[in-house]
Amino acid sequence: MKSWTLRARLTILYGGLFLVAGAVLLGVTYLLVQNSLATQLDGPTDARIAALRVSAVGASGRDVDQLVAEIQRQQQEVRSAAGRALLTQGGIALLGVGLLAGASGWLLAGRALRPVQRIRETAQRIAADGTGNGLHERIALVGADDDVKQLADSFDEMLDRLDRSFDGQRRFVANASHELRTPLAMNRVLVDVALGEPGVPDQTKELGASLLAVNRRHEQLIEGLLLLAESESAAFDTQPVDLAAIAAEVVEATSTELTLSTTLGAASTIGDPVLLGRLVENLVENAVRYNVPGGSVDVRTTRGPEQVVLTVTNTGPVVLDSEVEALFEPFRRARVRTEQRGSGLGLSIVRAVAKAHGGEAVAQANPDGGLTVRVSLPTT
Repeated sequence: MKSWTLRARLTILYGGLFLVAGAVLLGVTYLLVQNSLATQLDGPTDARIAALRVSAVGASGRDVDQLVAEIQRQQQEVRSAAGRALLTQGGIALLGVGLLAGASGWLLAGRALRPVQRIRETAQRIAADGTGNGLHERIALVGADDDVKQLADSFDEMLDRLDRSFDGQRRFVANASHELRTPLAMNRVLVDVALGEPGVPDQTKELGASLLAVNRRHEQLIEGLLLLAESESAAFDTQPVDLAAIAAEVVEATSTELTLSTTLGAASTIGDPVLLGRLVENLVENAVRYNVPGGSVDVRTTRGPEQVVLTVTNTGPVVLDSEVEALFEPFRRARVRTEQRGSGLGLSIVRAVAKAHGGEAVAQANPDGGLTVRVSLPTT
């Protein structure tokens, strides 16, 4: 059951307190009116009865008692009628004014909570962004320096610190990656030149091949870090992209002895073709790398009313359900994959690119082994 909003609860509280106070006031007024009527009616009535008894000397006592009873009954009817009129008309007036007070309370609560609503909407936009770029937004609430404005200012200060932290982290990753590319490229050139010299011993050639393999892995790691930093910054140009066409090109360029199958339906989206291409490449590369001999990879694209979906399913070792989500974290690998080892950034880049494009990436372990990864992106 959905709970009531704070505005509704405040309105009910204001209206309820007003009705309770009005009911108490009406009850006190009723008692005061009854006492006032008793004071005003009892004296004249007693005098009237005394005069009646004096004037009825010699009359039957029974007739006198009936006249006295009639006078007292009329007095009681007057008091009762006045009390009923007061309660009925006062209750109707209280209900009407209570409804007016509730409407006024609704308007006043909305006005008082408008800054809080603004804070909530800002927080929701930042949370829905998913890339960290929404941290540049500020509430910048203008008004009296009350508790709500102090809350908004504190929220802006928190956003400032988070924004600086995110930007510093991205700059560090990007700068470190760029700085590391140059020495790695130089190492590769030097090893290639050394191996190209005549008369190089076989043992030296084997060592050089090992150094080149290690250097290649480091270069792949650096390229992955650069791509991860770029995708998380979401600072890229967008244009219409056919995800099915990208998937077809990636599958066609993939060389493997595994069985590759595709079912590519129309899947148009908006985004950066380069980043989306790397997303598809990483998924297919992971599906091929972490597989088993004689296994298969299936690539599908479908289009829904609001999103397009890219699904990559592969065979492979059994992955525990508890390990699946961790695979999207940088440098995390499943407990059991294959002898093939990557940089540990493949699925991290996939999720970062998907979030930067307003989508999401999820994975599910297959019962017989392998994974099914689904990437959902907004349609054009």
